[in-house]
Amino acid sequence: MDDPAAELGGLAVPGRKGSRLDPEWRTAQPLSSAILRRCCDPADLDFATTDELPPLAGLVGQERAIDAIQLGIAMRRHGFNVFAFGPAGTGKHTLIQQLLERQAASEEAPSDWSYVNNFSDARRPRCLRLPAGRAAPLRDAMKRLVADMRIALPAAFEREDYRARREVIDQQIKHCHEEAFGALQQKAEKKGVGLIRTPMGLALAPLRNGEVIPPDAFNRLPAEERHEMTAVMQSLQGDLEAVIRRIPDWEREHRDAVRQLNRDTTAGVVKHLLQEVRTSFADLGEVITHLNDVEQDILEHADDFIASSHPDGPSGASLETPVDESASFRRYQVNVLVDNAGCKGAPIVYEDNPTHQNLVGRIEHIARFGTLMTDFNLVVAGALHKANGGYLVLDAQRLLTANFGWESLKRTLRAGEIRTVSLEQLLSLASTVSLDPHPIPLEVKVVLIGSPLLYFMLSELDVDFPELFKIAAEFDDRVDRTPENIGLYARLIATAVRRENLRPLDRAAVARTIEEAARLSGDAAKLSAQLRGLTDLLQEADHIAAKNGGGVVDASHIEAASMARRRRSDRIYRRIQEEIARNTLRIETEGERVGQVNGLSVITIGGVGFGQPSRITAQVRLGKGEVIDIEREVALGGPIHSKGVLILAGFLGGRFGRSGPLTLTASLVFEQSYGGVEGDSASAAELFALLSALSETPISQSFAVTGSLDQHGRIQAIGGVNEKIEGFFDVCRARGLTGTQGVLIPSSNVQHLMLRRDVAESAAAGLFRVIPIDHVDQGMELLTGSPSGAADLEGHYPESTLNRRIAARLAALAKRAAPSPPPRVVRRPTKRARSDD
Repeated sequence: MDDPAAELGGLAVPGRKGSRLDPEWRTAQPLSSAILRRCCDPADLDFATTDELPPLAGLVGQERAIDAIQLGIAMRRHGFNVFAFGPAGTGKHTLIQQLLERQAASEEAPSDWSYVNNFSDARRPRCLRLPAGRAAPLRDAMKRLVADMRIALPAAFEREDYRARREVIDQQIKHCHEEAFGALQQKAEKKGVGLIRTPMGLALAPLRNGEVIPPDAFNRLPAEERHEMTAVMQSLQGDLEAVIRRIPDWEREHRDAVRQLNRDTTAGVVKHLLQEVRTSFADLGEVITHLNDVEQDILEHADDFIASSHPDGPSGASLETPVDESASFRRYQVNVLVDNAGCKGAPIVYEDNPTHQNLVGRIEHIARFGTLMTDFNLVVAGALHKANGGYLVLDAQRLLTANFGWESLKRTLRAGEIRTVSLEQLLSLASTVSLDPHPIPLEVKVVLIGSPLLYFMLSELDVDFPELFKIAAEFDDRVDRTPENIGLYARLIATAVRRENLRPLDRAAVARTIEEAARLSGDAAKLSAQLRGLTDLLQEADHIAAKNGGGVVDASHIEAASMARRRRSDRIYRRIQEEIARNTLRIETEGERVGQVNGLSVITIGGVGFGQPSRITAQVRLGKGEVIDIEREVALGGPIHSKGVLILAGFLGGRFGRSGPLTLTASLVFEQSYGGVEGDSASAAELFALLSALSETPISQSFAVTGSLDQHGRIQAIGGVNEKIEGFFDVCRARGLTGTQGVLIPSSNVQHLMLRRDVAESAAAGLFRVIPIDHVDQGMELLTGSPSGAADLEGHYPESTLNRRIAARLAALAKRAAPSPPPRVVRRPTKRARSDD
């Protein structure tokens, strides 16, 4: 390699910031309280209370999500629906509602939708699309039409002109009957035969002196006379049958004449009453077509209207019977599914329970005489009907867990139409005849709101999802803490105060809230975007101010609310701290120990994280170069923790195993740890314990350590740095702060520090220290008080350094492990006897 120092482990790179030759690396100093807690100065806020601040339309730092949502709602092409995702409590619903309301207000109200009877096939109701606000007037007009028809038609049939024309028709058939039967009767009488009426109908009988001859008298007549009279009656019977055969034709002609008279009478009334409806909807061709069908059906069923005027009529209804309760007249009604009469702009619909029926609608039934019946009037609109022409907002998790909601939504969006079918029909489980309404064309923009996990799972596992939801709007959980964003955040706080009807906050309270937002983000340079937690904090502070009789919320109220929230959720944390104070959990904060260091971890329970100190120990013995992770061996260590231990072993081998294999076996363990261990934030502490055990140099127990490690010994950033520091601070405070206690953290985590106020105050008083480190050697020097030592070009370390002790210990182990050389056998020459032979 070009750099021989780098070849020796990358530890002595000249001029590199953070290298061991950098003077600042040698003089790691505790951080000041201003760095430990980056406060917000109330003097930087140019207002007295939040009442002076204008409201903020939107959110702070969500420009990327806003741009995506605006693009999604502006694109009018297939599949450009929106999936908005991000951490819970970031104000996704509020922002989406605001953006949709702004866009919807600039659009026209969509069409009304109605279902009407299909007179050619009642199972297939027809849908009518009407301009906004026209469906309800049509429905009311049809109700008035039917009510008027039930009065006007019976009245028309009671008028004198109708009675006269009906009398003429009746007289015509009567005349036909009298003329035919009169001629036959005259002919029969001339032959001594009479035409009489019997219970069985018309019959021929012999006459004498104008009187019918009784059967007994007829049988006493001479046989010749009887035969003659019988022959005459037989000949007349043929004429009678011919006349009788003509009766059905006469009656048919009579019925046709009456029907035509009724149609003419009905047509006059219907045309007159329908003319008003036709005039009102003359600009709507579909409505005119439907009215023509209504007219034809009324002409065919005028008897229903006539019978309804009599309580004992065939329909069983009277004029007092409501139209919608009379089955005869339900077919003339209009079922208004969607009425946008009062809609200003496009509709915005949020469906809280997006099941199949709640999305695409349902077909209800009514009981009549013990039988379930249905018709087009019982088709009920779903959320897609109501949002048609506008926007539908759904919660993704509820949609996926609802009864066939997700599949129904996808099917509807793919088809571009709403088909109202029952779940039984959808699953082919129903064998009964039901309605099949004509589908309604769909024009809607769907916005799903969910978590990042749901979005990426659907993208990966559902082939339809990328085609139907092409716009991803991702919300950030934190924003940059810049002066501009602080001003916007103050306006956001003022907006939340007005929305929740809270007391105004003074500038100190706003500054304290901003500090709390930075702490929630886990980064001093960021502000949390989780508005739900912020709003809850403001409400609790308002409650505290009300109890104290204050008209304005000040910083003390915010502080009290923050402490109260922390106190409600720290039962387990306090229990752990109590057990540490009682030495049930052994954590040492004074003295020195070989192969032992205080590590730091974070435990999260119920969304609340807190730091927990852990005692990490190491033991070294002769072996084959193994570093045993006891946590992994007993299946308590996670893969990331195991990775950290392997990196630790890699660093150890890279530094001290260049000239030969390591002949040690080391074991690492979290003492008194009875649960799983995951993460690599303890790898630096584990290495410190191991190096202490190898060098037999004690480590100061007044320090705790956190940080991950790379194979070159550099200390890397970790998460939860604030909670970890505070966890060890609480242990030290319970035992008494001595000024020697502190925490070693990665230098890259300094920017994330936003510690509690009491921790920062203790640091300012010199009672507690937070020291950033960049490298393992720097940390070992701080923990042991001994120099680590840098290798020369030949790989040798200076005397009285930690690395020299470690190298010597490893050399001793290697020497002990080396096999003893076999004993040397020396052979002496033997004398040979000389022979004269």
